[in-house]
Amino acid sequence: MNLEKKIFTISSPEEFNAVALEVFQFQYKNVRVYQEFCDLLKAHPSTINKVEDIPFLPIPLFKSHQIIAKDNNIEKVFTSSGTTGSTTSKHLIANLSLYKESFTKAFIHFFGTIEEITILALLPSYLEQGNSSLVYMVDELIKQSNSSHSGFYLDNISDLIEKLEFLEQTNQKTILLGVSYALLDLIEEKQFQLKNTIIMETGGMKGRRKEMIKEELHALLKKGFGVGEIYSEYGMTELLSQAYSKGNGVFNCPPWMKIITRDTEDAQSYINGKTGGINVIDLANLYSCSFIATQDLGKKSKDESFEIIGRFDDSDIRGCNLMVF
Repeated sequence: MNLEKKIFTISSPEEFNAVALEVFQFQYKNVRVYQEFCDLLKAHPSTINKVEDIPFLPIPLFKSHQIIAKDNNIEKVFTSSGTTGSTTSKHLIANLSLYKESFTKAFIHFFGTIEEITILALLPSYLEQGNSSLVYMVDELIKQSNSSHSGFYLDNISDLIEKLEFLEQTNQKTILLGVSYALLDLIEEKQFQLKNTIIMETGGMKGRRKEMIKEELHALLKKGFGVGEIYSEYGMTELLSQAYSKGNGVFNCPPWMKIITRDTEDAQSYINGKTGGINVIDLANLYSCSFIATQDLGKKSKDESFEIIGRFDDSDIRGCNLMVF
């Protein structure tokens, strides 16, 4: 069985570890930037026998380097959102079908049959940005939903309000996925009491509103939409997989994705049960890098679930001991 197929048949921690080591061997051999980084750390495949020994590539390198396995054509380039004048991350995609398989199987894993769900997307900043991996994913899921009511909303808030009310009245299972500031804009226009709709927030305020802690944001959204929980999606431009939260800010990964938390003062040491830097293993990211040290702070539980606490600021990053070259 080739690596692409193995990734989506993982059903145990042992299988995950075995495939992760295979993916590491492949990426060390084929992804030049990752190989150079591992060599700097003196981490050769012959010395790597367990997942915890695999080096995690600092995520800022996606802003300065082309990270793609050799002998692969670039099928698509996803770029991150950024403030004016800032350097954005670029994720070079060699195999779009692998991304589609990853996000489709993850969605089904957490939410069931896509065809039975109407998907509404309120992602104005991502739509304006262009080349967003999130917009690509949601657009594909909308197509798979087979609902004539599924679709994107940019500035047409009144149409979205009308659609939400119609779907509620007709008892249709619905997911409204929105960037945080746009969801707040929506409930300032109209207060809801939703019974059949999941509210899922992704991303922050994108400079449109003052940032707030998740508990405060979710309290406002729960009240405004009349729901008991706010769901969340955790993904990023540099990944091909997503984790989801069904409430209380607790995220879970699909079987081919895993979170490890690193000590904020020593990037090579790992911790559990207290705040650390988020390292992501995304085995679907086969032709790029599956082992990424993000700039997010979080806390991982014994059951492999995790919470996002915040982000490193510039002063935190200098103490993170991540070798950026």
